[in-house]
Amino acid sequence: MHVHVVDPPAYTPPYDHALCAALARAGAQVDLFTSRFGYGEVPGAVGYTRHDQAFYRWAPGPPGSAVRRAARAAQHGPDMVRYARRAPRDADVVHFQWLTLPQVDARLLPGGVPLVLTAHDVAPRDPRPGQLAAWRRLLACIDAVVVHSEHGRARLVDELGVDPRRVRVIAHGAFAHLAEAPSQTPLPRELAGVETPVVLCFGLIRPYKGVDVLLDAWREVEGAELWVVGLPKLDLAPLRAKAPASVRFVDRFVGDDELPAFFRRADLVVLPYREIDQSGVLFTALAFGAPLLLTAVGGFPEIAAQGAARLVAHGDPAALAAALRELLADPAERRRLGAAARTLATSALSWDTIARQHLNLYGELAA
Repeated sequence: MHVHVVDPPAYTPPYDHALCAALARAGAQVDLFTSRFGYGEVPGAVGYTRHDQAFYRWAPGPPGSAVRRAARAAQHGPDMVRYARRAPRDADVVHFQWLTLPQVDARLLPGGVPLVLTAHDVAPRDPRPGQLAAWRRLLACIDAVVVHSEHGRARLVDELGVDPRRVRVIAHGAFAHLAEAPSQTPLPRELAGVETPVVLCFGLIRPYKGVDVLLDAWREVEGAELWVVGLPKLDLAPLRAKAPASVRFVDRFVGDDELPAFFRRADLVVLPYREIDQSGVLFTALAFGAPLLLTAVGGFPEIAAQGAARLVAHGDPAALAAALRELLADPAERRRLGAAARTLATSALSWDTIARQHLNLYGELAA
């Protein structure tokens, strides 16, 4: 089977790589059509072919800048048309990871080939006028929508009206390739010398991720450090102002070579999100066997139900502080959570398992 995996904006290079490599190991011929990732190196293609200039070859300005966003928007239509002409000639199935302009994408999809879309975000966050209706129209044009949790499936069916027969729950895989990377950079010197327990909050810093709630909770925690690590997508000044002295910010993009050192050093990983379906940071932590403290939102309870995480109510600093203190004082419980994470990462959430589930779906559509 010849599979095209398509991620025009290159939003999720680790996910794209893990899926493509696992599909290739399972015997599929795989091509990844994407654009250049602006923040750093991406994993090398293993067993598949990557076309990283299939979209947005003109990329002026720094990543995330207004000029780059405008350049991408201008190129999106022509690039989609060019890809749509190619796809039916050599693909048995086309699997989109992201379609960022639903207002136009529904009219630019390839014809004559089964189409799959992974709804990494079940619905647009803070949608602009007309965007949610456009998303519904786009979903109606897709033969099968993959979502990473039963929570996401329910939202697609109940809120967005997607035919349940076209929705398939396939879990997000644990990013084992990050833990196994041969080239790994040690922690920065100022962090390597920390001797107290470390709680890690990792990933792009956005309002929905609840870092402000975490900082409120952290005022009630002693004898440990909190590391908030990731590229800010908001004004960081208010967060810095409320942070106690035991909080360190690493406010930049952390590449795949640096990432392992942070997760291996962490005594606990906390994701205090206000809302989510699933999170790539969660599946990175699982791959490292890191104990997890999650808020009870989206698909997170489905991971906790398998013993790999502790849950706490979202938006509740007092409850979060109590859970942090309890887990920091209980190394045995952290070891138990870490062991459950490793087991889950190498079984139900291994990419080889997930690739077989995708191939089963592709085969049904192709038939």
